[in-house]
Amino acid sequence: MTETLPLAGHLPSMPLSERREVIEELVLSEFRTALQMDADEDLTLETGFFDLGLTSLRLIELRRRMESRIGVEIDATVLFSQPTIEQLVNYLVRSVDDSRLTGSAPAGEDGR
Repeated sequence: MTETLPLAGHLPSMPLSERREVIEELVLSEFRTALQMDADEDLTLETGFFDLGLTSLRLIELRRRMESRIGVEIDATVLFSQPTIEQLVNYLVRSVDDSRLTGSAPAGEDGR
């Protein structure tokens, strides 16, 4: 898909179903890039990160890229407590919703 994903600031205002779709697409894209997969290659949401062949270092790199694109801070422990793409997407959707409800700025936005 060549469509540009919305900026982090737009995610909280999206309907939940649309927000989930955008976040899932972004996460899948980042994982495919890290795994050197083509966009049309199948990547299941239920497979564990380490089963995909990712290392802890690669997961930390992925985390940083996703944080900057989604605008939500991802604690490193989340990658181990939510060890599949599906669980990570669910966590990120909840995190964006929580930041919207609490009015806190997404990661990287300090209100200046």
